Amino acid sequence: MGLNAAEMTTLLLSLLALLVTANVLGSLAERLAIPRVIGEVAGGLLLGPTLLGHLSPDLFHRLFHTFPFEGKILGFVYQLGLIFLMFTSGLKVQPKFDREDAAVAAAVIAASTILPFAAGWLFTGLFDPSELLGPARSLIALKIVVAISIAVTSIPVISKILCDLGVMHTRFAKLVVAVAGIHDTLLWVALAVAAGTAESPGTQGPATVLRTTGITLGFIAVCLFALPHLLRRINGHKLNILARTSFLGYILAILLFLALLAGYLGVDVMFGALLAGIAVKLTLPPHLLERLDNSIRGISFSFFIPLYFAMVGLQLDLAKQFPVGFFLMYLLFATMIQSAVVYGTCRLIRLNRLTGLNLAAAMNARGGPGIVLSTVAYSLGIINERLFAVLVMLALVTSWMAGAWLRYVVKTGRPLMPGDEGVTRIKPQEEAQWDALPSAK
Repeated sequence: MGLNAAEMTTLLLSLLALLVTANVLGSLAERLAIPRVIGEVAGGLLLGPTLLGHLSPDLFHRLFHTFPFEGKILGFVYQLGLIFLMFTSGLKVQPKFDREDAAVAAAVIAASTILPFAAGWLFTGLFDPSELLGPARSLIALKIVVAISIAVTSIPVISKILCDLGVMHTRFAKLVVAVAGIHDTLLWVALAVAAGTAESPGTQGPATVLRTTGITLGFIAVCLFALPHLLRRINGHKLNILARTSFLGYILAILLFLALLAGYLGVDVMFGALLAGIAVKLTLPPHLLERLDNSIRGISFSFFIPLYFAMVGLQLDLAKQFPVGFFLMYLLFATMIQSAVVYGTCRLIRLNRLTGLNLAAAMNARGGPGIVLSTVAYSLGIINERLFAVLVMLALVTSWMAGAWLRYVVKTGRPLMPGDEGVTRIKPQEEAQWDALPSAK
């Protein structure tokens, strides 16, 4: 039933190699003012077919393909990392805006969701999408995935960039995180529709899309409206033994239940994890939400999430499956469309030019959600390995571009948007901890 000693040793060695490489390169990336996710994916590239598999195929095989079920076990850990990433992303969603920012948020959300999505759908007319289809052979699902990739924004990466810059308390940061959360939740609905369409290859058509959309919207309505009301009633109930004995265990049970329910309904489990995070956010009082964030971030961002991003890199073979010319066209189209739409919207609602540029840069960071999009689409057979590599690299490069621009603006001392004049930068906790270490002299 279980693994023998040799198999267990090999599995632990492969996890150790991935974990150490992802965390070390992720930390190094942060020290170089590069988003951590880039370093974590680079860890997988280092150990995967791109480098180790090319230089030493035998060592690569001994690490990751020694026994038949090693890939499935690593795949399970990979999926857990995805679930935790989406759950923590849900916890970051800000459902409320200040009154003065509501009009700005509504305009940016509508423009940056609808127009880039439509442009992405039309973008598939510039190349032959059939050459990028995965085993599911669903052209509709592929077009949806391409459209999402043009419009998607990264809540985790942009939040981390703003935290690292010490400006998370500013008006700009609060607006961007709130807009990105609602914006991406809408796009995950489209991904859920694509997933449902791909899983029904024999019945693709308007009826399938409508049925999948109806199930997805119904699931959202239950999770965002009925579930928070139910949880408020049972959270502190005396018969809720699990919550009384293990607060974190209770929250994890909610997470796993919604992921399970999503899978049962034909909605991807990662969407259930995202909605679980949002539902919990709507339910818990601030002090319990802070306690949960402190509890779950430690193991998630030290173990499961770095392993997830490292395994993304492990699946890539950039030496053989990366069309450079097509990627450059894709990158140029994606950044120009999203930047033009967001900047133009900001100017229409009479925000100044710098604010428009800053919001355009922030909304272009595709980061974690862009990688999630690619991995989910690839695992469902919607896209092939070539498009998978392009979407992962698109997420990484646009995240680096956004971080570089916002860091430049902050260093020049200019406010990110009106209302942030004179706001003092707060040194991040990680930076303060490094500064507190005794210097080696």
